[in-house]
Amino acid sequence: MKGLVLSGGKGTRLYPLTYTSAKQLIPVANKPILFRVIECIRDAGITEIGIVVGDTEEEIRRAVGRGDRWGVRVTYIRQEAPLGLAHAVKISRDFLGEERFVMFLGDNVIQGGISGLIAEFANSDYDCQIVLTHVDMPEQYGVAELDEQGRVIRLVEKPKDPPSDLALVGIYMFNHHIFEAVEHITPSWRGELEITDAIQWLIEHNYTVHPYIHRGWWIDTGRPGDMLEANSLVLEELTPCIEGYVDRASQVDSRVIIEKGAEVINSVIRGPAIIGEHSRIINAYIGPFTSIYHHVVIENAEVSRSIVLEYSQIRDLDQRIEDSLIGRHVVIQRSPIRPRAYKFTLGDHSQLGLLGNG
Repeated sequence: MKGLVLSGGKGTRLYPLTYTSAKQLIPVANKPILFRVIECIRDAGITEIGIVVGDTEEEIRRAVGRGDRWGVRVTYIRQEAPLGLAHAVKISRDFLGEERFVMFLGDNVIQGGISGLIAEFANSDYDCQIVLTHVDMPEQYGVAELDEQGRVIRLVEKPKDPPSDLALVGIYMFNHHIFEAVEHITPSWRGELEITDAIQWLIEHNYTVHPYIHRGWWIDTGRPGDMLEANSLVLEELTPCIEGYVDRASQVDSRVIIEKGAEVINSVIRGPAIIGEHSRIINAYIGPFTSIYHHVVIENAEVSRSIVLEYSQIRDLDQRIEDSLIGRHVVIQRSPIRPRAYKFTLGDHSQLGLLGNG
């Protein structure tokens, strides 16, 4: 089998972070989501992976390279415009050939990996296998309707009146018949070739589409809140270790990772949390469910349930930062200049919440 990872989206729901960076390279628990997807596919025994790229191709190529660090071989497939998931399959035909393959959205995080799914599909006569999970708001997703025998009879994209609460997770398995399907469907009202339409074509032409209902958690990290939730869930599954320096005045609990070169000075860190390489935490409090990426400085400040990206600095704040996603090379500090006032330089689509002192 081969793997196909879709990493061509613009990530508009994560602006302003994704103005300058691919959304798939934003880290969850200090590892880019795309890296987690590659590892997930590799761990299922697949070593040939195609990555569909768009406007952020150059950045993704620099980050991933040829795949050597994971022991896989990566091929890049250019999608000139975001014309749909089925279009991504269509343009990847030369890479995929006649082999069965798994298609994985590059911004999805799933509990437990996909090794079991791959084994089931590889040893079956299914033409397609889709992964479903129960969700609270199915009208926001592609939804599957099953019959009494548990067979897929219909797929609907973001229905106003959902036939079930079973949403399509961004993981699909296909054999070569999917290429027949994508050649026969037409663009949706969005101007895209929808993968739900292609799978529906398979169903209507009596190909076997098998549903797998995933019982663990799954997160589409397309929004800041989803990113923070994924970060929290992944942090809970990591194995704590301390490879950096922690001085005697600091308190670090048993659910914390301190990476190489990091320093914790006179600070309190409550896990689950991770402090990245060469970051410095000085006279600070880091609360649960927080990821501090590499080369960050946090001094005389408190941060909880947040993600702070590389080379950022947070200093001398008298209020805790919470539920925040802070980008690269950001400086947040109290200004010593009077008059005492808030002074900002904020990019497009920024969001800033302020609380007064009473």
